[in-house]
Amino acid sequence: MALALTMCATYSDGPGGGRDAGTTADGDKVHGTPVPPRGDPQPELGWGFTHTQYSADEGDADARRRAEQTLSAQPVPQIQHIMGWGAENPEPSPGRYRFDELDSRIDLIRRTGGTPVVTLCCAPDWMKGGKEGGTDWSRKALETAPLPEHYDDFAKLAGTVAKRYPDVRHFIVWNEFKGFFDDDRGRWNYEGYTELYNLVHAELKKVDKANLVGGPYLVMDSYEPRDPTYASALKGPWGSVDQRVLDAYAYWNEHKRGADFVVVDGASYTRDDELLPDTFRATEKLTAVSEWIGDRSGGLPVWWAEYYVEPGDDDDDRHGWSEPRRVAVHASGLMAMARGGASTAFYWNPQNRGAACAGCLWRSTQLSDGGGALPMMKLLSRFAKEFPPGTRYDDTVRTAAAEDAPDLRVLADDEVVLVVNTLDRPVRAKVDGTSLDLRGYEVRWQAR
Repeated sequence: MALALTMCATYSDGPGGGRDAGTTADGDKVHGTPVPPRGDPQPELGWGFTHTQYSADEGDADARRRAEQTLSAQPVPQIQHIMGWGAENPEPSPGRYRFDELDSRIDLIRRTGGTPVVTLCCAPDWMKGGKEGGTDWSRKALETAPLPEHYDDFAKLAGTVAKRYPDVRHFIVWNEFKGFFDDDRGRWNYEGYTELYNLVHAELKKVDKANLVGGPYLVMDSYEPRDPTYASALKGPWGSVDQRVLDAYAYWNEHKRGADFVVVDGASYTRDDELLPDTFRATEKLTAVSEWIGDRSGGLPVWWAEYYVEPGDDDDDRHGWSEPRRVAVHASGLMAMARGGASTAFYWNPQNRGAACAGCLWRSTQLSDGGGALPMMKLLSRFAKEFPPGTRYDDTVRTAAAEDAPDLRVLADDEVVLVVNTLDRPVRAKVDGTSLDLRGYEVRWQAR
């Protein structure tokens, strides 16, 4: 009964209940026990992942504990959005907040030793022309940008989030320019996004000058090489990046009022899901984009908020590849971003509730035997451990002349060599002076 009364008190604090039931007016009250950052926050975080609709903060108790042990074994940076992807509408009505789910995700990141990153997306309905007190969770509604007259309100919400979680020092402004495409002009409304970005940036720095803020989180879409549609000079055998995206970046880059890192997003495949010239060499796009951004960022670190190397089906599910192939191609993608100078990237974790989950990082915590690390988690955590920010890569590693040598991918520093066999059959090769027998699609870590 005491618990029931506590729950009633907690979830009935709106004025007279009704549409504001379950909300609170003190959204900026510090939640839980913040974990003090170790030293000054750095703009380069390394290799991590994004929490999506389902994560390790719900399900079977034993499975949750195992998942937390999995994540704690090699802590990595972790992203959580403020609305959607597992988080409730944070401000259903002006000045009335609901942070239960976001609290839960931040607590999970704290418990597992990860560096928390908050993506400031998406916006409550009333900021988008919808009704106060309600939430339309349709994809169209979720991906609608705030109206210009509510940019200030969104910035204030960002400030409230920053005050609530003072140990969060890294913030990404919005997600993929959602809702900012101008259909009449056939281009991105980069003026509107940049105005929103600047207001949010100013608000976060007002809360704490140590907060680090980045954008614009553009999707670096590309077309196949012979397609002249919005062709640009950023191109290769993998395709040509949409010029309209580059125009949006150029405007933001010129008119932003400060940034601590630059955020992009994209896939190795084209808009038509073509992997060119083949599955593995298509990842060279990630290198080219990283270099292009790095050349124009004024020295700011390059982040990939999302990266994809495997096309999805009509429901965006990815069940067509074997797990060894998936891990091999993702390893090549990580290597490609690192070669291009990117220092931070986040794997979009497709976690679901079932036993079958292509590319998931851990076995679902809804299962009594869940929580254990899956192959993609093992790859990501090892890559994060071996190649942290500041790694000086060694380009002198040699692969002995052999028929299959061009089909190996290699990345090394002073202590370890990562080798990927891009073929679906065994390969014998000599890498860095060591003879290796590699299985099809094997990812091998070799100490130096």
